[in-house]
Amino acid sequence: MAVLVVGDRAYAIQALDPGLTRLPVSIKVLLENLLRHQDGESVTAADIAALSAWPDSGAGEIAYHPVRVLMPDSSGVPLLADLAAMRDAMVARGVPPERINPRIPVDLVIDHSVATDESGSPHAFARNLALEYERNAERYALIRWAQQAYDNFRVLPPGTGIVHQVNLEHLARPVWSMERDGEWHAFPDTLVGMDSHTPMVNALGVLGWGVGGIEAGAAMLGEPIFMPVPDVVGCCLVGALRPGVTATDLVLAVVQRLRAQGVVGKLVEFHGPGVAALPLPDRATIANMAPEYGATMGFFAIDAETIRFLRLTGRDEADIALAEAYAKAQGMWGSEREGVVFSDKVEIDLAAIEPALAGPKRPQDRRALRDVPSSLRQGFPQIAETPVPGLGANRPLQHGDVVIAAITSCTNTSNPAAMIGAALLARNAVRRGLRAKPWVKTSLSPGSRVVAEYLRDAGLQDSLDALGFHLTGFGCMTCAGFSGPLLDQAAVAIERDGLVAAAVLSSNRNFEGRIHPQVRATYIGSPALVVASAIAGSVLRDVESDPLGEDEDGAPVFLRDLWPDPAELAATLARFITADAFRRGYADTAGDPAWRAITGGSGPTFAWDPASTYILKPPFFDGAAPVSGDILGARALLLLGDGITTDHISPGGTIPRRGEVADYLRGIGVPDKDFSSFVARRVNHEVMLRGHFANPRIRNEMVEQEGGFARHEPSGDVATVFETARRYREEATPMIVVAGQDYGTGSSRDWAAKGTSLLGIRAIVAEGFERIHRSNLVGMGVLPLQFAAGVTRLTLGLDGTERFDLVGLADGLRPGLVVTLRVTRRHGEVVEATLLCRVDTLREVAWMRAGGVLHAALAGAT
Repeated sequence: MAVLVVGDRAYAIQALDPGLTRLPVSIKVLLENLLRHQDGESVTAADIAALSAWPDSGAGEIAYHPVRVLMPDSSGVPLLADLAAMRDAMVARGVPPERINPRIPVDLVIDHSVATDESGSPHAFARNLALEYERNAERYALIRWAQQAYDNFRVLPPGTGIVHQVNLEHLARPVWSMERDGEWHAFPDTLVGMDSHTPMVNALGVLGWGVGGIEAGAAMLGEPIFMPVPDVVGCCLVGALRPGVTATDLVLAVVQRLRAQGVVGKLVEFHGPGVAALPLPDRATIANMAPEYGATMGFFAIDAETIRFLRLTGRDEADIALAEAYAKAQGMWGSEREGVVFSDKVEIDLAAIEPALAGPKRPQDRRALRDVPSSLRQGFPQIAETPVPGLGANRPLQHGDVVIAAITSCTNTSNPAAMIGAALLARNAVRRGLRAKPWVKTSLSPGSRVVAEYLRDAGLQDSLDALGFHLTGFGCMTCAGFSGPLLDQAAVAIERDGLVAAAVLSSNRNFEGRIHPQVRATYIGSPALVVASAIAGSVLRDVESDPLGEDEDGAPVFLRDLWPDPAELAATLARFITADAFRRGYADTAGDPAWRAITGGSGPTFAWDPASTYILKPPFFDGAAPVSGDILGARALLLLGDGITTDHISPGGTIPRRGEVADYLRGIGVPDKDFSSFVARRVNHEVMLRGHFANPRIRNEMVEQEGGFARHEPSGDVATVFETARRYREEATPMIVVAGQDYGTGSSRDWAAKGTSLLGIRAIVAEGFERIHRSNLVGMGVLPLQFAAGVTRLTLGLDGTERFDLVGLADGLRPGLVVTLRVTRRHGEVVEATLLCRVDTLREVAWMRAGGVLHAALAGAT
């Protein structure tokens, strides 16, 4: 230990060897974490020596002990229910239930429950908030119970903002400090968050990434997170953005480039002369979308811009001084350090970036504005002959029309330049007499209350209102699929004419079926381009070169005519983005009267209501099914292609009025108007199981129709996935899922693994897995198995009629285990393929043997 004196306080710190100049900052933070938690068991001297030798560490794993856990309500409420069920299990075993308690600080931000039911109205915010409370009363009662039942647990109530933006602007401290036994200690802020966009905070030099609720629950209970020694890709930024190019344009280029580079499961550390040219909100935009480029993190070291941002957002001066002094003392300061070694390198020239949208189906599909119309036609060949629409507001709707234009999500609403720029464009448009097309549902859902303050103080909200971008709420809203109903004009035309309609969002996700079930195409862009798209009314119109509309004199108005003047934008930012604005925005986080009026009961255990249709006691502790022995005679429940997202696997939006979930809810007496959303009902496993693999856009190659259907073998009967899985369970037939590349990309939705486990699926056999979902599968006791390079369901000629044996498990799991897939075709032919078992660490092996991570944690607590 060493002593660091900052101001009038001395801090004990775990000093790093100053000779380790070759290590990236992210590895230095992990090394400090090991040094501080060395116990001879989870962290040994050999572990520390190996990481100190990085990148020559060799294969191995390290134990990461996060300082804190961050959760949104979407995944946080199910975890609270799991913990409550664990307390019940403790009581049943005669053990004090209070042993199940967070051992490290936990923050829950309620941001995923509010929906865009009302928009384009001055009453939208109040109405949506009222509906949020009405629909989520039972969920919020569970949270209120947890507030009194658990230590180290804090809640930021509805209306505060989006979890990642709140973390960036308010919660995070780059260097944490605490008093222990009369001595102050300082160490880097580290965390795991139960949402994939947790890496947004990496812009502050804070080490943190997204995990599922399963893994986060173990961390809360004091378990370290074991991870392979990571690769670190150095992304060198050079040059500077040209005028008119936004941080959103930049991050879409970064996503496309790094996806092509291949950074899945790796850390990306940004460095180079271009970093200094990026304000911290731009860095946060890049870090936020680490899941979209596949990385565990997108990390920026602490530097002078970090310190400026901390001061701008009203952080405590003592914490600011500590962050600077600590980073400099530990060799963690700045992105320009000589001799740093990376696992791989890539360079991006900021000056080469141009305005763009990404879509129509994936965030990595960046399109220059001029290429957007052709991308829609290529993505949906049935509309190839659709002409560019006219400028009139009274024409019939056609393919390519924009029916949702939403300024939403933490990605861009945390960036004052992006938000002020959009508002200035709106003002310029209103001055020219332009309006949004009447079929476009427009909405504004900022990531924090600070945004609403500075837009109002700058006198710019009125112009946004004039275009229909009224404040709808502080939450993820449209980005999370809570877009609410389309405007009647659009909804009727889509159903009547089978239109391929579009949404344009300032969000981070645009996967199929996510935003709205009637919207086939979705594009991601800057807030300014969202406003422009609402005015243009169609993505078949090239907003770069075609007029957006006509002014009151009939003269064409182009995007270039409306684009904000850089000098005015800079002056507006300087005047209205102040520390006082941030202090006011976070001055009161106790919640409004409606929140304070909610009661959830008291005592160490939760009182489950058997009549509830929202909160059912989780079934995960009714029994465990540890992996033991080979899996023989399995059937494929689904054959899936590439890019299957957690949205395809597990539902997250509004509950549709047709299908098994609707039938179930009606059967227990829930009227259609009260179906609510899958997020609101995530603690009802009966709802979630019926929605599993039921996305309307999922394509099971075993059946002809799109949607959640499967074929039973050997009968050949086609039914829903839920019914087919139940039939296999009744027959005691093991089930697997076979898929292509990037299985489980998207949100860190633990129900995508929970539902898979509860359906009875024993293994996922895929060409590749996204990091978080692979971990979630292991956490729920489901085997992730990966084809060898060049081997796929297609090269094996699978059609779903086969029987499958997974051989090589009988001798026990271990990291790097090779498993044989034996395929027996309908006519008796047998072929074999080699699979890599992706249970990657010894700790994960222990989880699988226990039947899952929560069972392992429960055993440890007793």
